[in-house]
Order: sequence, then structure tokens, then C-alpha cells
Amino acid sequence: MEGPAGVGKTMYTKRRVSEFASTKKVPDDWCYIYNFDNPNEPVAVSLPAGTGKDFKEAMDSFIDDIKKYLQRTFTNEDFEKEKNLIKQSFEQKRTKLLDSLNKESLKYGFQVKTAPNGIYMMPVIDGKTIEEDEFEKLDEDVKKDFEEKSNVVQDQIISAITQIKSIEKESDKKVEEWQSNIALLTINAHINPLRTLYKKNKKIVKFLDDIKKDVLKNLNCFIHEVSTPSNNPNIKPETEKPWLNYRVNLFVDNSKLEGAPVIMDSNYLYHNLFGKLEYENQYGTLKTDYTMIKPGLLHQANGGYIILQAKDLLDNPISYDALKKALLVKEISIENNTEQRSYMVMISLKPEPIPLNVKVLLLGDANIYHTLLAIDPDFKKLFKIKAEFEESAPRNIDNIKKLSQFIHGYCEKEECLPLDRTAMAKVVEFASYLAGDKEKLSTHFSEIGEIVSEASTWAKLSKKKVITDNFINMALSQRTERVKQYDEKYSEMIKDNTLLIETEGSEVGVINGLTVMTIGDYTFGKPAKITANTYMGKTGIVNIEREVELSGSTHSKGVLILAGYLGEKFAQEVPLSLTASICFEQLYGGVDGDSASSTEAYAILSSLSGIPIKQSIAVTGSVNQKGLIQPIGGVNEKIEGFYHICKLRGLNDEQGVIIPIQNIRNLHLSEEIIEAVKCGKFHIYAVSTIDEGIEILTGVPAGKKNEQGHFPAGTINYLAQEKLNKYYKNSIKSQ
Repeated sequence: MEGPAGVGKTMYTKRRVSEFASTKKVPDDWCYIYNFDNPNEPVAVSLPAGTGKDFKEAMDSFIDDIKKYLQRTFTNEDFEKEKNLIKQSFEQKRTKLLDSLNKESLKYGFQVKTAPNGIYMMPVIDGKTIEEDEFEKLDEDVKKDFEEKSNVVQDQIISAITQIKSIEKESDKKVEEWQSNIALLTINAHINPLRTLYKKNKKIVKFLDDIKKDVLKNLNCFIHEVSTPSNNPNIKPETEKPWLNYRVNLFVDNSKLEGAPVIMDSNYLYHNLFGKLEYENQYGTLKTDYTMIKPGLLHQANGGYIILQAKDLLDNPISYDALKKALLVKEISIENNTEQRSYMVMISLKPEPIPLNVKVLLLGDANIYHTLLAIDPDFKKLFKIKAEFEESAPRNIDNIKKLSQFIHGYCEKEECLPLDRTAMAKVVEFASYLAGDKEKLSTHFSEIGEIVSEASTWAKLSKKKVITDNFINMALSQRTERVKQYDEKYSEMIKDNTLLIETEGSEVGVINGLTVMTIGDYTFGKPAKITANTYMGKTGIVNIEREVELSGSTHSKGVLILAGYLGEKFAQEVPLSLTASICFEQLYGGVDGDSASSTEAYAILSSLSGIPIKQSIAVTGSVNQKGLIQPIGGVNEKIEGFYHICKLRGLNDEQGVIIPIQNIRNLHLSEEIIEAVKCGKFHIYAVSTIDEGIEILTGVPAGKKNEQGHFPAGTINYLAQEKLNKYYKNSIKSQ
């Protein structure tokens, strides 16, 4: 969307796109679930809009239920009885094995005893076991005999221990199998309904199957969660809570949407657009998990529309490049492009990318559009459709009604007072003023809204219930008063004759041109004295501003065009033997634009003819090589600027300005100037040729060539031609 700032691009685009999006299908929800095969790569799951929330709640309920029912199953009396029966069978085999071992060891003079830390043997003498200190007191031959026999008994003990371990392992396996079978009944009772509900979603079905396996693998964590919490600070709590991996990260929830999403935001940092992984400090490590994956604006807009300001997006080149990549590959990946700076170890994830189906609307001005078009080969490929916003619209009944509707909606939104008919008429006039054309209305709605808001404030301070034209005028005048510091200083310099501007009398080769100055957000017009001197020579027109590098290219072009005009008019029979110097007096900041070219032409004609120019009239307008006056910009500011200088010195009923006839439609003057013109105290002359203008400025006819190609005697053009012929003759004599 291309257009200048303030024309309502954002507001209009948001409203129209929202209207269109409301008729579209609500896009799917997106969830992230744990990947049991590769925990560092969470799985992305799509579900119909609104059901992602149900899936999350269902899994939360499953976790609560499975913990509760497994604990209940494995802590009841029946479970303990059955478990004890399996253990008793093991104890019987163990006891029988130990009895057999004891009988065999007695044959070698040893008795075997069991202890918590293992099995050991003791020598037997006279039917009694003896301690180590008694054993040391025996004869060496007896001790040697016991030691030789002990090797045999030790082998028997090792064999018995091996058999006992095998029995224990078999017993534990039977207990585990029995527990798994019991647990499986409980697990299936809660997981099978979920499996049936989501049977069409292969990723969820696999997720549920993996959960079933994981519950069985970590059964003890469920059974002993409450009774035996870990007191070891080196063991991370999550290792005791496998059910944390059964949770669902409801990544994008579209349950409250009606139609496709329309997303608009002002924060274009990478993580805000493309999502991020959040981290928490755990045992000296910055840790994250799949439940800490957060969506970005692009995820929220997926399946719908996202409105972005081009300038703000380009201020974040990482985001712009990532956006292009996402649109080209049609998927969104979550990456930590801006790694957190930390001395701690970071554990990161690589979530599965999500397919991207989004319409991106870029809003910006023409400069941004053409720059991107020129330097970015991907831009045209990705942003194929261009829509332009005009700065103005025709001033007709239909558009005035639409402007009124905008003002009404703006007042409701901003809680401004309503406008009456007179106030609305003033707003329409102001919109035409902004457009610079009486037949058009400006589309700079932000500026129009500012005036309405300020007028509403003035009305509220006056304890009124509606905004009238007086309050609109007050807002406009106060707006100017706040920013006209430089305008007033310029006027003071003219009043004090620091800047030499005459508004009475007549002078040869001197004329008041009109300029426009812009300082910040304030534009004002002021007169500038332009002088022209002509004398014999062949240099042509000397633009003093250009010679000292104070002339812009457009102004220099205007001077060259002026030379073409003089050549066609006066050098058809003899060459121009002329040097004319033109200067903007007391102007040191440079000059540009061709709106003074007609003014310069009048000054040269005055200098050549010797006929003085009325200083009470200021001039603006450009000229072409045929002597036709062309329209210029800033006509209202220029007229107002000269009027205020004349008013400052006292209006004498002779003052006025000359403007191009085409600029009549651009006039939007203050009530004061309009009234002064009506009363004949100030004049506005619209001309279409140089001849028309010079007649007004001098009161002498310009003169048109007769059939013989000569100007009538006594006219401006005749006198100018005579002077040029004189220059030519003198130049011939000097040779």
C-alpha cells in the first residue's frame, strides 16, 4: 500500500481487511507437544479452530487422573496382598536354598548365616560356632584344616548368592509385569478415549502411544510421587515428574476468532514477529522446554492477514530478511537469532516449523516502494500487488458526505463533541486548503482529525455541547500562532527596513517576488526584492545566485528558459547584444524553484524599457519560452505573506499580487483577505502571459507585433526592442 503519511492508509487498510477477513474461515489452532523420539525437536500439531484448547484441557485432565488412579490402584490392600504373595514365593525359594547351603557347609565344619549386607560362614567346633578370637587360639593344624575346607564352602556360598540374585530378579520381574498389567488397565481406561477422539490426527495418536509407554516405564514415579519426594538437592525435580512431558503447549489459540485473523502491531523486533524460546535459570543452566515456546505476530496472523509499516520493518533488517525467507519457503521457524549473552550454559530447542499461509500488507510511501523495487530482487516477487492512496479526492457531494462520516466516527472514537453544519463546512474548506485546490478534498485525515480535536477542546472549555465554525477557526488560528515565530521575525525585519521591501511607489528594474519558506512543520510566504540590470554585451543573462552557487537546478533552468523567451521575442532580426544580471537581494540561504522566472522577466523588461514597476504589486509564476505563465505551488502562503506586509505598513488600495491564471482554483484565503479584496483594498490579478503581467505592473501596454513584425511605438516591448537594437549597433561600432 503506497501513499504519503497522514492519508489514513493504516486505518483504511485495517477496516477493509477486517471486513473481508470476517467472511473467511477461521484458521486452525496450533499446539506443540513433546517429542519422545527427539526431545530437542518439539512436534507441531494443527487442530480445527477452538479444539486446541480442548486438547490441552483433555491432557491436563489425563495427567491429574492418571496420577490419582495409579496411586489409588497401587496403594490399596488387594494390591499389597497380591504383591506379598509374589514376594512370599521368592522367600520360600530363598529359604530353601539357604537351608540346603547350611547342610552342605556343616559337612565341612561351617555354619552359614545371613545378614543384610550378605552371607558369611563361621567355623563349628563341638556343635557350636566360634568367634574369630577363639579361632585364633586353635592349633595350627586345626586352623589349616578349616582354611582348606573354607574354600569349598566359599564356592558354595558364591553359587548360592548367584541363585538368590536370579530368584530376586525373577521375582522383581514378576512384580513389574504384574504391576504393568494392572497399570495398563488403568492407563487404557483413560488414554483410549483420547486415542479414539483424535484418531484422525497421526501425530496425536503417536503422542498418546508414546505416553502409554512412558507411564509404564516411569510407573514408580507415579506410585511414589507423594510418599517419597526426593530430598536430594542435586536431583532436578523434573526427573521425578515424567508427566510434565504430557502437557500441551497451546501455541496459537483461535477459539475466540470470527473469520480470519487481522494482526497489526508496532513492534517489529525479531522475537515479536517470529516467536521465541523463553528461558529460566535452573541449577546454573538457562533451560527451556517445549511449553516455553511463545508465538510471534506471524503465527497469530497465520491463515489471515498481517499489516506492517514498511519503514519500521526496514529499521529491523533481521526481521525483514526473516520475513522474506518465511514467505519464500512458506513456513515459520522459531530460532534464537539474537542469542542471549550469558556465561551460563544454554539448553535450546529446535521446534518443528509451522506451514505459513498469510497475506502480508506493507504500508509505506513512494520513496520506500521504489527503493525496495530497485535494490531488493525479492521484493517484487513477494509483493506483487501495489495499491496507491491519493493525497486528494474530488470535492463533490459524495466525498463531502464520506468526509462527514469520517469526522463523525472520529469524534465518537476520540470522544470529541459533535460538529454542527457551520463547523462541518469549515472542515470541508480546510480539507480543500490542505489539498491546495478548491475542487478537491485532502485525504490527510490525521491533520483534519487534529483540528477537530483541538476545536472540541476549545468548545468544551467554553462549556458548549457542539463544535461551531468559530471553534474551528479558533483551532486553525491558534495552530498558526503557536508556530509562527520565524514568520514574525521576518516581518519585523521588513518593518524595521532591515530587509528592504517597498510596498509603495515605482522603480525601474526592481520588483517584489514571492517566496515560500518551510521551517519544521510551518510554511509561510514572504516577498523578496529582485533586481535586474541590463547593459551592452554578449554574456546574456547572468544569474548571480548561480554564479555564487546559491541557485538550485530548477531555478537555474528557469533563468535559461527566460533567455529563450527573450531571444524569440527580440532577436529574430538581430542577435541579442545583451548582458542582464539578476539578483535576489538580501537572500543568502540559496534559492530554488522556477516560480520567480516570470518575475525576473518583468524586471528585465522594466530595465530595458526604462518603465518603472509598481512596488505595490508582488509577483509569482513561472514562464515558458513562449512567454506563457505557468502555475506554481504555495500560492496561498505567498499571497498571505505579501498581504500581511502591506497590512503592517498600511493598505493603500493599490497593493496586490499577480498569480498564474491556473492557480485560481488553488486559492483558499483567509476571510480577512477575501474581505479586503471585495472592498478593493487589496487586489489579486490572474494572468496567462508576460504581456498581461507587465501591463498591470507598469500601467503601459505591452504591445504586439504588427504585420511588419514591429511593436507599436511607446509600448513596453517597443522600448525594450529599441534598447536592444541600440546595444547591437553600438557593439558593431565597437568592433
